Amino acid sequence: MKEKVLVAMSGGVDSSVAAALLTQAGYDCAGATLKLFHSDADRPPAEDACCSLAAAEDARAAARTLGIPHYVFNFTSLFERHVIEPFVRAYTAGLTPNPCIDCNRRVKFPRLWQRAREMGTDYIATGHYAAISRGPGGRYLLQKAADPRKDQSYVLYALTQEELAHTLLPLGPLTKSETRRIAAENRLPNASRPESQDICFVPDGDYAAFIENHTGAPSPPGWFLGPDGVRLGRHRGIIRYTVGQRRGLGIAWPEPLYVRAKDAGANTVSLGGAGDLHRKEIDVGDVNFIAVERLERPRRAAVKIRYSQDASPAVVEQTGPATVHVVFDAPRRAPAPGQAAVFYEDETVLGGGTIL
Repeated sequence: MKEKVLVAMSGGVDSSVAAALLTQAGYDCAGATLKLFHSDADRPPAEDACCSLAAAEDARAAARTLGIPHYVFNFTSLFERHVIEPFVRAYTAGLTPNPCIDCNRRVKFPRLWQRAREMGTDYIATGHYAAISRGPGGRYLLQKAADPRKDQSYVLYALTQEELAHTLLPLGPLTKSETRRIAAENRLPNASRPESQDICFVPDGDYAAFIENHTGAPSPPGWFLGPDGVRLGRHRGIIRYTVGQRRGLGIAWPEPLYVRAKDAGANTVSLGGAGDLHRKEIDVGDVNFIAVERLERPRRAAVKIRYSQDASPAVVEQTGPATVHVVFDAPRRAPAPGQAAVFYEDETVLGGGTIL
């Protein structure tokens, strides 16, 4: 009998091509679109957002073109509890969260695999650009995609061994242009659909407005503090600023100022010069290791502290059951508490966690 695969189909070209490739490889595929959140009447999702009606219809049309069944799973309550609420709490606490990682960790992969098991399915699959392989002793490894510009291993560092064992990532060897070519060759209706760049539940990118609308309370103004701790002026609410930000501060100063830190308790935003942003050491919590069970000794690795930044050489040392201390070879600019730090050995993800 053919092995069965449940493919997460967001309506975008990547997940549709993943379904096409697996179908052509002989798998018995079905598509699944995840309904993740309820849009507000005054803040409807953008047309290219993964939960828009247009996206769901694109996924259904692609499945129809491929001749595979298509389902819609309602995960809105899970997404609210495990992604939106933690996102709002983190921002109001002065952190800079990454909700895509929380979604992969708490909702998309574990819940889709649970649903797949209930349906008697062997694997789940997504359109992420990354690869899965087997290492020494049979351990499953997560590796970078062939195209460094599209690699998404950073947002998948939290996958468990069970999830990796039952996940297929067929786009790992491809570039984006190759993906679009395959979509066109298969006459998929979303072959030219643009990519969505924003968080799915904040399609206009206005995080502060979303949080205030969600909580029903404005973020109160407070003080900007200068490099010497002196008050420089009033900020417009702590949720409107992120570590490393320069634009939109509205503070006159002889040299450019950047957000250096935020203190939610005192409701202050500390500013400094470009040199004040760099850190040589960071602590990381809620760590998930993939390539190993734990670090038995300090280990050389390349550490990535933002999705859009290159990884930097460092020494990683485990300090607790789920915490590590990272010492970079050279200071890194603006590591933001709440963001992810992911550790690599060559092309393989060693593990990752949340910057404390």
